[in-house]
Amino acid sequence: MLPPGRRADRRGARSPYPWAVDLSAPLILDIAVVLLAAAAAGWLARRIGLPAVVGYLVVGLAVSPFTPGYVVDREQLRVLADIGVVLLLFEVGIEVDVARIRQTHRSLLWVVPVQMVGTMAVAALVLVWLGVSQEGAALLGLAVAFSSSVVVVNITRSKRRTTDRPTEATLLGWSVLQDVVGVALAAMLLTLIGLGERSAWEAIGGLVVYGLIAVVVARALPRVLGHLRHEHDLFLIVAVASGLGVAALGSVAFGVPLALAAFIAGLAVTEGAETAEARRRLLPLRDVLAVLFFVLIGTLLDPSLLPSSWEMLVAFTALVAVLKVIPAYALARLGRLPGRPVQVAVGLGQMGEFSFVLASAALSLAAIDAPTYAAALGAVVVTIVLSTVLVRRVGQRDGEAAAAA
Repeated sequence: MLPPGRRADRRGARSPYPWAVDLSAPLILDIAVVLLAAAAAGWLARRIGLPAVVGYLVVGLAVSPFTPGYVVDREQLRVLADIGVVLLLFEVGIEVDVARIRQTHRSLLWVVPVQMVGTMAVAALVLVWLGVSQEGAALLGLAVAFSSSVVVVNITRSKRRTTDRPTEATLLGWSVLQDVVGVALAAMLLTLIGLGERSAWEAIGGLVVYGLIAVVVARALPRVLGHLRHEHDLFLIVAVASGLGVAALGSVAFGVPLALAAFIAGLAVTEGAETAEARRRLLPLRDVLAVLFFVLIGTLLDPSLLPSSWEMLVAFTALVAVLKVIPAYALARLGRLPGRPVQVAVGLGQMGEFSFVLASAALSLAAIDAPTYAAALGAVVVTIVLSTVLVRRVGQRDGEAAAAA
């Protein structure tokens, strides 16, 4: 135990000055190394036709304690990564406009819930058959049903994209509604599974109270931002603090996972001039910190566990292909959604940010073991790579067929 006012740095040395530069320098070095490595890996990934996210995941693996060489301080990285994912999902929640989707793609309002519930239910049954606990299977089944909003956006905005405008609109709309439906399902599941000492009614009541608080804050936020519109520093501070504060309140007081709480908080915010401006100003900070979130996922993947869990890794990948890609194709055609059904289905064929959050929640609740968790994280990486590569190939083939016709 150190005397009051004294702290130990990462090398074990003591300093009487908690604010001394040498205490924070190693941590700042970690962040600098990670960001520079992520920038290089992201650039290289894009040069070979992969999304930058894959490069970030590889960097995380390279600086993890499971691989030789430089090891980053994961606990310090986690703090910044949590801030990044909160801002990322808070901003995504703000961007959701169900009314606009209803006007442009009405069929998505029934197609997406059918896909999410169907994929989750069947995947959970398969996972139970494979030996996963019922609670873990339910959470991982929902993880399989989710796609990555970040990857979908990259697919539609990449300079090498082969998607057309209708396909991009359908992909984005589907991904947004997946988040809305999936967060509702995740909130119910986690409320029931992670009850602890609370009764079911107490857990549900807490979730409802948090939703009301998020709505109240969300209604007040545009007015406050409107008064600060010309105070650029204060505007940004209030926008960031609101997203972080409401998300943290949901996690600390009501037991809602931080990422889900952030999305709910953003979803409650009504779209308008002030919130659109807040989103625009948040983007640079969000993008930098969100990189650390994907690096963090890489640091958690223990390659030594994969040989013992390769069958589960194959199972997760197969579940994504059979229970999400194929149904998405069928539903896109049945719902007569605009764009290329095959490319829409393949573009959705990956696990993503919420999948990681749900897998981590399952591990923390002891609903799954470490090898299953490693397989789930491995499936996130594998399906992201496969989806982003194949969606371009499918688009090129469709384009050539259209030209020939």
